[in-house]
Amino acid sequence: MPSPIFPALAALVLLSACAASGPVTQLGPDGRPIQVIYQISESDVPLIQARMREAMNTLRAQSGLAPVTLNVALTSAAATHARDMSVQGRAWHFGSDGSSPIDRVVRAGYQGGFLGEAISETYETELETLTAWVTEPDTRQIILDPRAREIGFAWFQDANGKLWWVLVTGNPAISQGALSAQG
Repeated sequence: MPSPIFPALAALVLLSACAASGPVTQLGPDGRPIQVIYQISESDVPLIQARMREAMNTLRAQSGLAPVTLNVALTSAAATHARDMSVQGRAWHFGSDGSSPIDRVVRAGYQGGFLGEAISETYETELETLTAWVTEPDTRQIILDPRAREIGFAWFQDANGKLWWVLVTGNPAISQGALSAQG
């Protein structure tokens, strides 16, 4: 029996093609598309965050899971880490100060339990990034965690257009101590 995630994945690919606005694709002398930088302005932030939340909730609904909402504290932790990854020049889960994802969500004032973090260093849109995350077992598990109720989603864009995406999941009804005790 085919997984319900694959129709949703196909829908995300189609949505990502529609989401990127800009000029018609131009071809280079080799016949291949010329790379167009996905430039994000400050006014795009609410739209991009809503698009990510809606796409995640579509995937979660197709898997029979509860929807997630955007949380300010988790988003703050995600934004801090996205900028820090850019400064470090690498996508990884540890901050330049040695902080873990748990440290960052606690510092941001999140009262619930941290569940997972997905990161990416790319020139792709948010929906292309979500599509890539869903194809990898570790990040798909974070996106489709049945305990997740809230997300933080943010990014930092370098001057050259490179994007550092961070998605953080949590549950307001679970204390971090209870999660740590579960192992």
